[in-house]
Amino acid sequence: MPFAIGGLVIAAVLLGNAFLVPEAGDVGLLEVALALVTAAALAVCRKYPVVAMAVVTAAMLAFHVRVHAGVSASFAVLGTVYVAGWAGYRISAALASVVFLTGFLAYDISTSSGGLPQQVGERTSLLLGWFVAANIAGLIARQRQAYLAQVEQRALEAERTREEMALRRAGEERLRIARDLHDSLTHSISVIKVQAGIAVHLARKHGEEPPPALLAIQEASADAMRELRATLGVLRTSDMDSAGLDRLPELLERTRSLGVPVTVEISGEPRTLPAEIDQAAYRVVQEGLTNVAKHAGSAAASVAVSYQGAEVVVSVIDDGPLVEQPVTPGVGLRGMRERVTGLGGTLSAGPAGSGGFAVLARLPLSVAS
Repeated sequence: MPFAIGGLVIAAVLLGNAFLVPEAGDVGLLEVALALVTAAALAVCRKYPVVAMAVVTAAMLAFHVRVHAGVSASFAVLGTVYVAGWAGYRISAALASVVFLTGFLAYDISTSSGGLPQQVGERTSLLLGWFVAANIAGLIARQRQAYLAQVEQRALEAERTREEMALRRAGEERLRIARDLHDSLTHSISVIKVQAGIAVHLARKHGEEPPPALLAIQEASADAMRELRATLGVLRTSDMDSAGLDRLPELLERTRSLGVPVTVEISGEPRTLPAEIDQAAYRVVQEGLTNVAKHAGSAAASVAVSYQGAEVVVSVIDDGPLVEQPVTPGVGLRGMRERVTGLGGTLSAGPAGSGGFAVLARLPLSVAS
Protein backbone atom coordinates (compact mmCIF):
# COMPACT_ATOMS: atom_id res chain seq x y z
CA MET A 1 0.00 0.00 0.00
CA PRO A 2 2.74 2.61 0.77
CA PHE A 3 4.43 1.89 -2.55
CA ALA A 4 1.13 2.16 -4.40
CA ILE A 5 0.39 5.52 -2.81
CA GLY A 6 3.92 6.69 -3.53
CA GLY A 7 3.56 5.62 -7.16
CA LEU A 8 0.36 7.57 -7.60
CA VAL A 9 1.94 10.64 -6.04
CA ILE A 10 4.97 10.41 -8.33
CA ALA A 11 2.71 9.94 -11.32
CA ALA A 12 0.81 13.08 -10.34
CA VAL A 13 4.07 15.02 -9.93
CA LEU A 14 5.32 13.91 -13.32
CA LEU A 15 2.12 14.78 -15.07
CA GLY A 16 1.98 18.13 -13.31
CA ASN A 17 5.58 18.83 -14.23
CA ALA A 18 4.84 18.00 -17.84
CA PHE A 19 1.98 20.48 -17.86
CA LEU A 20 3.85 23.26 -16.03
CA VAL A 21 7.37 23.11 -17.50
CA PRO A 22 7.46 25.55 -20.41
CA GLU A 23 9.75 23.51 -22.62
CA ALA A 24 7.86 20.27 -21.94
CA GLY A 25 5.94 18.65 -24.70
CA ASP A 26 2.26 17.90 -24.85
CA VAL A 27 0.93 15.14 -22.60
CA GLY A 28 -1.12 12.56 -24.42
CA LEU A 29 -2.52 9.12 -23.77
CA LEU A 30 0.89 7.48 -24.16
CA GLU A 31 2.43 9.71 -21.49
CA VAL A 32 -0.47 9.03 -19.13
CA ALA A 33 -0.04 5.30 -19.76
CA LEU A 34 3.70 5.54 -19.00
CA ALA A 35 3.00 7.32 -15.70
CA LEU A 36 0.43 4.71 -14.69
CA VAL A 37 2.80 1.88 -15.61
CA THR A 38 5.39 3.53 -13.37
CA ALA A 39 2.88 3.73 -10.52
CA ALA A 40 1.96 0.05 -10.97
CA ALA A 41 5.63 -1.01 -11.01
CA LEU A 42 6.32 0.97 -7.85
CA ALA A 43 3.39 -0.78 -6.17
CA VAL A 44 5.11 -4.17 -6.61
CA CYS A 45 8.67 -2.89 -6.27
CA ARG A 46 9.29 -4.50 -2.89
CA LYS A 47 8.14 -7.93 -4.08
CA TYR A 48 9.76 -7.81 -7.54
CA PRO A 49 12.54 -5.20 -7.22
CA VAL A 50 14.54 -6.01 -10.38
CA VAL A 51 11.52 -6.27 -12.69
CA ALA A 52 9.97 -3.13 -11.25
CA MET A 53 13.25 -1.23 -11.59
CA ALA A 54 13.62 -2.24 -15.24
CA VAL A 55 10.04 -1.22 -16.05
CA VAL A 56 10.32 2.11 -14.25
CA THR A 57 13.69 2.92 -15.86
CA ALA A 58 12.36 2.26 -19.35
CA ALA A 59 9.08 4.07 -18.71
CA MET A 60 10.74 7.16 -17.24
CA LEU A 61 13.28 7.40 -20.06
CA ALA A 62 10.44 7.20 -22.56
CA PHE A 63 8.47 9.77 -20.57
CA HIS A 64 11.45 12.13 -20.51
CA VAL A 65 11.98 11.74 -24.24
CA ARG A 66 8.30 12.38 -24.96
CA VAL A 67 7.69 15.44 -22.77
CA HIS A 68 11.18 16.43 -21.57
CA ALA A 69 10.15 16.06 -17.90
CA GLY A 70 13.63 16.89 -16.59
CA VAL A 71 15.07 15.63 -13.33
CA SER A 72 11.59 14.82 -12.01
CA ALA A 73 11.66 11.76 -14.29
CA SER A 74 14.43 10.33 -12.10
CA PHE A 75 12.43 10.27 -8.86
CA ALA A 76 10.70 6.97 -9.50
CA VAL A 77 13.92 5.38 -10.78
CA LEU A 78 15.79 6.52 -7.67
CA GLY A 79 13.18 4.83 -5.48
CA THR A 80 13.47 1.50 -7.31
CA VAL A 81 17.29 1.68 -7.30
CA TYR A 82 17.23 2.11 -3.51
CA VAL A 83 14.82 -0.80 -3.02
CA ALA A 84 16.84 -3.06 -5.34
CA GLY A 85 20.04 -2.22 -3.45
CA TRP A 86 18.30 -2.88 -0.14
CA ALA A 87 17.08 -6.24 -1.49
CA GLY A 88 20.64 -7.23 -2.41
CA TYR A 89 20.59 -6.62 -6.19
CA ARG A 90 23.52 -4.22 -6.17
CA ILE A 91 24.72 -4.92 -9.72
CA SER A 92 21.23 -4.57 -11.15
CA ALA A 93 20.74 -1.30 -9.27
CA ALA A 94 24.06 0.06 -10.54
CA LEU A 95 23.26 -1.06 -14.10
CA ALA A 96 19.83 0.64 -14.01
CA SER A 97 21.46 3.82 -12.74
CA VAL A 98 24.00 3.81 -15.59
CA VAL A 99 21.32 3.08 -18.20
CA PHE A 100 19.05 5.87 -17.00
CA LEU A 101 21.87 8.42 -16.67
CA THR A 102 23.26 7.49 -20.10
CA GLY A 103 19.88 7.73 -21.77
CA PHE A 104 19.01 10.94 -19.96
CA LEU A 105 22.36 12.55 -20.84
CA ALA A 106 22.26 11.37 -24.48
CA TYR A 107 18.80 12.85 -25.00
CA ASP A 108 19.70 16.15 -23.33
CA ILE A 109 22.88 16.48 -25.44
CA SER A 110 21.00 15.66 -28.63
CA THR A 111 18.42 18.33 -27.91
CA SER A 112 20.75 20.99 -26.47
CA SER A 113 21.61 24.19 -28.35
CA GLY A 114 23.11 27.53 -27.50
CA GLY A 115 23.65 27.97 -23.75
CA LEU A 116 22.15 24.64 -22.75
CA PRO A 117 25.38 22.58 -22.39
CA GLN A 118 26.14 24.18 -19.04
CA GLN A 119 22.60 23.41 -17.87
CA VAL A 120 22.94 19.84 -19.12
CA GLY A 121 26.20 19.43 -17.21
CA GLU A 122 24.71 20.73 -14.00
CA ARG A 123 21.66 18.51 -14.36
CA THR A 124 23.81 15.46 -15.09
CA SER A 125 26.03 16.15 -12.07
CA LEU A 126 22.96 16.49 -9.87
CA LEU A 127 21.47 13.22 -11.10
CA LEU A 128 24.82 11.44 -10.75
CA GLY A 129 25.02 12.48 -7.11
CA TRP A 130 21.44 11.36 -6.49
CA PHE A 131 21.96 7.94 -8.04
CA VAL A 132 25.23 7.35 -6.20
CA ALA A 133 23.46 8.29 -2.97
CA ALA A 134 20.53 5.96 -3.76
CA ASN A 135 22.86 3.02 -4.41
CA ILE A 136 24.88 3.68 -1.26
CA ALA A 137 21.73 4.15 0.83
CA GLY A 138 20.32 0.82 -0.39
CA LEU A 139 23.60 -0.93 0.41
CA ILE A 140 23.74 0.63 3.89
CA ALA A 141 20.13 -0.33 4.59
CA ARG A 142 20.82 -3.94 3.61
CA GLN A 143 23.97 -4.08 5.72
CA ARG A 144 22.08 -2.64 8.66
CA GLN A 145 19.36 -5.23 8.24
CA ALA A 146 21.97 -8.00 8.10
CA TYR A 147 23.69 -6.58 11.15
CA LEU A 148 20.46 -6.48 13.14
CA ALA A 149 19.66 -10.05 12.11
CA GLN A 150 23.16 -11.14 13.14
CA VAL A 151 22.81 -9.38 16.51
CA GLU A 152 19.47 -11.08 17.09
CA GLN A 153 20.94 -14.46 16.15
CA ARG A 154 23.89 -13.93 18.49
CA ALA A 155 21.51 -12.98 21.29
CA LEU A 156 19.51 -16.16 20.73
CA GLU A 157 22.69 -18.26 20.66
CA ALA A 158 23.95 -16.57 23.83
CA GLU A 159 20.66 -17.25 25.58
CA ARG A 160 20.70 -20.87 24.43
CA THR A 161 24.30 -21.21 25.61
CA ARG A 162 23.41 -19.78 29.01
CA GLU A 163 20.52 -22.22 29.30
CA GLU A 164 22.75 -25.13 28.33
CA MET A 165 25.39 -24.07 30.86
CA ALA A 166 22.74 -23.70 33.56
CA LEU A 167 21.36 -27.15 32.78
CA ARG A 168 24.85 -28.65 32.80
CA ARG A 169 25.66 -27.03 36.12
CA ALA A 170 22.34 -28.18 37.53
CA GLY A 171 23.10 -31.71 36.37
CA GLU A 172 26.56 -31.61 37.92
CA GLU A 173 25.14 -30.31 41.19
CA ARG A 174 22.44 -32.99 41.12
CA LEU A 175 25.05 -35.71 40.69
CA ARG A 176 27.16 -34.23 43.47
CA ILE A 177 24.19 -34.27 45.83
CA ALA A 178 23.44 -37.86 44.84
CA ARG A 179 27.04 -38.91 45.58
CA ASP A 180 27.00 -37.16 48.96
CA LEU A 181 23.71 -38.76 49.92
CA HIS A 182 24.93 -42.16 48.83
CA ASP A 183 28.25 -41.87 50.66
CA SER A 184 26.83 -40.54 53.92
CA LEU A 185 23.11 -40.99 54.44
CA THR A 186 22.77 -44.30 52.63
CA HIS A 187 25.60 -45.81 54.66
CA SER A 188 24.12 -44.62 57.96
CA ILE A 189 20.63 -45.89 57.19
CA SER A 190 22.05 -49.22 56.00
CA VAL A 191 23.92 -49.61 59.30
CA ILE A 192 20.73 -48.86 61.27
CA LYS A 193 18.75 -51.33 59.19
CA VAL A 194 21.36 -54.09 59.53
CA GLN A 195 21.79 -53.56 63.27
CA ALA A 196 18.03 -53.56 63.83
CA GLY A 197 17.70 -56.76 61.77
CA ILE A 198 20.45 -58.46 63.79
CA ALA A 199 18.83 -57.43 67.06
CA VAL A 200 15.45 -58.80 65.95
CA HIS A 201 17.06 -62.03 64.78
CA LEU A 202 18.95 -62.55 68.03
CA ALA A 203 15.86 -61.84 70.12
CA ARG A 204 13.83 -64.43 68.24
CA LYS A 205 16.74 -66.89 68.34
CA HIS A 206 16.65 -66.72 72.14
CA GLY A 207 12.89 -67.25 72.13
CA GLU A 208 12.09 -63.65 73.01
CA GLU A 209 9.64 -61.34 71.32
CA PRO A 210 11.45 -58.31 69.84
CA PRO A 211 10.42 -55.01 71.42
CA PRO A 212 7.89 -53.00 69.34
CA ALA A 213 10.30 -50.07 69.19
CA LEU A 214 12.93 -52.31 67.60
CA LEU A 215 10.47 -53.57 65.01
CA ALA A 216 9.44 -49.99 64.26
CA ILE A 217 13.10 -49.03 63.76
CA GLN A 218 13.59 -51.93 61.39
CA GLU A 219 10.50 -51.05 59.35
CA ALA A 220 11.28 -47.32 59.30
CA SER A 221 14.84 -47.91 58.16
CA ALA A 222 13.62 -50.16 55.34
CA ASP A 223 11.15 -47.47 54.22
CA ALA A 224 13.84 -44.82 54.43
CA MET A 225 16.18 -46.90 52.28
CA ARG A 226 13.46 -47.44 49.70
CA GLU A 227 12.64 -43.74 49.50
CA LEU A 228 16.31 -42.79 49.39
CA ARG A 229 16.94 -45.19 46.50
CA ALA A 230 14.02 -43.64 44.61
CA THR A 231 15.40 -40.16 45.21
CA LEU A 232 18.90 -41.15 44.15
CA GLY A 233 17.46 -42.76 41.03
CA VAL A 234 15.94 -39.43 40.04
CA LEU A 235 19.04 -37.42 40.92
CA ARG A 236 21.35 -39.71 38.98
CA THR A 237 19.34 -39.50 35.78
CA SER A 238 21.96 -37.67 33.77
CA ASP A 239 19.87 -37.24 30.63
CA MET A 240 16.84 -35.75 32.32
CA ASP A 241 16.25 -33.16 29.64
CA SER A 242 16.16 -35.78 26.89
CA ALA A 243 13.67 -38.01 28.69
CA GLY A 244 10.35 -38.62 26.99
CA LEU A 245 7.42 -41.00 26.98
CA ASP A 246 9.52 -43.52 25.07
CA ARG A 247 11.29 -44.13 28.41
CA LEU A 248 8.02 -44.85 30.18
CA PRO A 249 8.57 -48.67 30.35
CA GLU A 250 11.95 -48.11 32.04
CA LEU A 251 10.36 -45.74 34.57
CA LEU A 252 7.55 -48.21 35.33
CA GLU A 253 10.00 -51.04 35.81
CA ARG A 254 12.08 -48.96 38.18
CA THR A 255 8.98 -48.06 40.16
CA ARG A 256 7.92 -51.72 40.39
CA SER A 257 11.36 -52.57 41.73
CA LEU A 258 10.57 -50.26 44.67
CA GLY A 259 7.57 -52.42 45.54
CA VAL A 260 4.87 -50.24 43.92
CA PRO A 261 2.54 -52.16 41.57
CA VAL A 262 1.99 -50.07 38.44
CA THR A 263 -0.28 -50.54 35.45
CA VAL A 264 -0.28 -48.43 32.31
CA GLU A 265 -2.96 -47.70 29.71
CA ILE A 266 -2.25 -45.90 26.43
CA SER A 267 -5.20 -44.74 24.35
CA GLY A 268 -5.42 -42.95 21.03
CA GLU A 269 -2.84 -43.17 18.29
CA PRO A 270 0.69 -42.56 19.62
CA ARG A 271 2.53 -39.86 17.71
CA THR A 272 5.78 -37.95 17.81
CA LEU A 273 5.38 -35.12 20.31
CA PRO A 274 7.26 -31.81 20.45
CA ALA A 275 10.33 -32.23 22.62
CA GLU A 276 9.08 -29.92 25.38
CA ILE A 277 5.69 -31.65 25.54
CA ASP A 278 7.27 -35.10 25.52
CA GLN A 279 9.62 -34.19 28.37
CA ALA A 280 6.86 -32.55 30.41
CA ALA A 281 4.58 -35.59 30.06
CA TYR A 282 7.37 -37.90 31.22
CA ARG A 283 8.17 -35.66 34.19
CA VAL A 284 4.54 -35.62 35.30
CA VAL A 285 4.47 -39.43 35.33
CA GLN A 286 7.84 -39.59 37.05
CA GLU A 287 6.91 -37.14 39.80
CA GLY A 288 3.51 -38.79 40.26
CA LEU A 289 5.04 -42.24 40.71
CA THR A 290 7.72 -40.84 43.03
CA ASN A 291 4.98 -39.38 45.23
CA VAL A 292 3.15 -42.72 45.25
CA ALA A 293 6.32 -44.48 46.40
CA LYS A 294 6.93 -41.88 49.09
CA HIS A 295 3.47 -41.23 50.50
CA ALA A 296 1.00 -43.92 49.45
CA GLY A 297 2.46 -46.88 51.36
CA SER A 298 1.51 -50.17 49.74
CA ALA A 299 -0.90 -48.57 47.26
CA ALA A 300 -0.92 -49.52 43.60
CA ALA A 301 -0.68 -46.91 40.87
CA SER A 302 -2.18 -46.64 37.42
CA VAL A 303 -0.72 -44.50 34.64
CA ALA A 304 -2.79 -43.39 31.65
CA VAL A 305 -1.56 -41.62 28.50
CA SER A 306 -4.24 -40.45 26.08
CA TYR A 307 -3.38 -39.01 22.66
CA GLN A 308 -6.29 -36.78 21.76
CA GLY A 309 -6.92 -34.36 18.91
CA ALA A 310 -4.97 -31.27 19.95
CA GLU A 311 -3.50 -32.44 23.24
CA VAL A 312 -2.02 -35.32 25.17
CA VAL A 313 -3.50 -36.16 28.57
CA VAL A 314 -1.37 -37.84 31.25
CA SER A 315 -2.63 -39.07 34.60
CA VAL A 316 -1.20 -40.92 37.60
CA ILE A 317 -3.71 -42.29 40.14
CA ASP A 318 -3.09 -44.46 43.19
CA ASP A 319 -5.58 -46.43 45.29
CA GLY A 320 -4.18 -45.40 48.66
CA PRO A 321 -6.28 -44.42 51.66
CA LEU A 322 -8.76 -41.55 51.43
CA VAL A 323 -7.01 -38.20 51.91
CA GLU A 324 -9.20 -36.06 54.15
CA GLN A 325 -6.84 -33.17 54.91
CA PRO A 326 -6.04 -30.52 52.27
CA VAL A 327 -2.84 -31.30 50.43
CA THR A 328 -0.07 -28.72 50.71
CA PRO A 329 1.82 -28.66 47.39
CA GLY A 330 5.48 -29.50 47.79
CA VAL A 331 8.42 -28.69 45.57
CA GLY A 332 7.59 -31.57 43.22
CA LEU A 333 3.97 -30.55 42.65
CA ARG A 334 4.88 -26.91 42.23
CA GLY A 335 7.58 -27.85 39.72
CA MET A 336 5.13 -30.00 37.77
CA ARG A 337 2.54 -27.21 37.66
CA GLU A 338 5.10 -24.62 36.52
CA ARG A 339 6.40 -26.94 33.80
CA VAL A 340 2.91 -27.76 32.48
CA THR A 341 1.45 -24.26 32.63
CA GLY A 342 4.61 -22.87 31.04
CA LEU A 343 3.74 -24.93 27.96
CA GLY A 344 0.14 -23.70 27.89
CA GLY A 345 -1.32 -26.77 29.59
CA THR A 346 -3.23 -27.37 32.80
CA LEU A 347 -2.49 -29.59 35.80
CA SER A 348 -4.73 -30.74 38.62
CA ALA A 349 -3.48 -32.68 41.63
CA GLY A 350 -5.50 -33.71 44.65
CA PRO A 351 -7.35 -36.49 46.45
CA ALA A 352 -9.25 -38.91 44.24
CA GLY A 353 -12.93 -39.38 44.95
CA SER A 354 -12.67 -43.05 45.92
CA GLY A 355 -9.41 -42.70 47.83
CA GLY A 356 -5.83 -42.16 46.97
CA PHE A 357 -4.32 -39.30 45.03
CA ALA A 358 -4.70 -38.26 41.38
CA VAL A 359 -2.51 -36.14 39.11
CA LEU A 360 -3.94 -35.09 35.74
CA ALA A 361 -2.06 -33.01 33.15
CA ARG A 362 -3.35 -31.73 29.81
CA LEU A 363 -0.60 -30.66 27.43
CA PRO A 364 -1.26 -29.01 24.05
CA LEU A 365 0.52 -30.53 21.10
CA SER A 366 1.69 -27.09 20.01
CA VAL A 367 4.02 -25.31 22.44
CA ALA A 368 2.66 -21.98 23.66
CA SER A 369 4.80 -19.04 22.66
